[in-house]
Amino acid sequence: MLKHIGTQTIETERLILRRFEYDDCDAVFRNWASDEKVQTMYSEPTYHTKYEVKGLLDKYIGSYEHEDYYRWAVIDKEKRECIGQIAYFLVDSRNHFAEIEYCIGAKFQCRGYATEATKAVIDFGFKKMNLHKVQICTKTINAPSKRVIEKCGFTYEGTLRDYFFMDGKYVGRLYFSILRNEYENGGNV
Repeated sequence: MLKHIGTQTIETERLILRRFEYDDCDAVFRNWASDEKVQTMYSEPTYHTKYEVKGLLDKYIGSYEHEDYYRWAVIDKEKRECIGQIAYFLVDSRNHFAEIEYCIGAKFQCRGYATEATKAVIDFGFKKMNLHKVQICTKTINAPSKRVIEKCGFTYEGTLRDYFFMDGKYVGRLYFSILRNEYENGGNV
């Protein structure tokens, strides 16, 4: 049975995953929210001002009062700043699954941060929330994200063809998942 416990701090070797704070505003704006390429791949709008980012943080921080809300600021321990985010943005309490989304700022990509954060959130989902299934998706054109997903042991489930319309062309959406028994048996990790 799924157990809602809200967003709790998770620590990994190089990262702290914690609730967003208003002090993160400058780093969120600078490191990813104002970057059109990052936000487009993440399917989110680009934020043009810190005031807009503060509005986003209002939404995130205000949602922490709900036990079924799971969104973490990804904090680089060495730099001590927010370099991205990760969340269970879709949580299905009835069917005991959740879907992960993440984004990491461009200058922090290809360093294993997304993989490290994703593995930690998978562990949290199975060990603390008692999920049956964790799922994740990416765009067919996002090869780096696909590599993260594969490194985390997800199994490919299928493609929703022509799901996104980007830059005048259609792009598919790839779906992957891990079931509890696969996780417990070491899966593909």
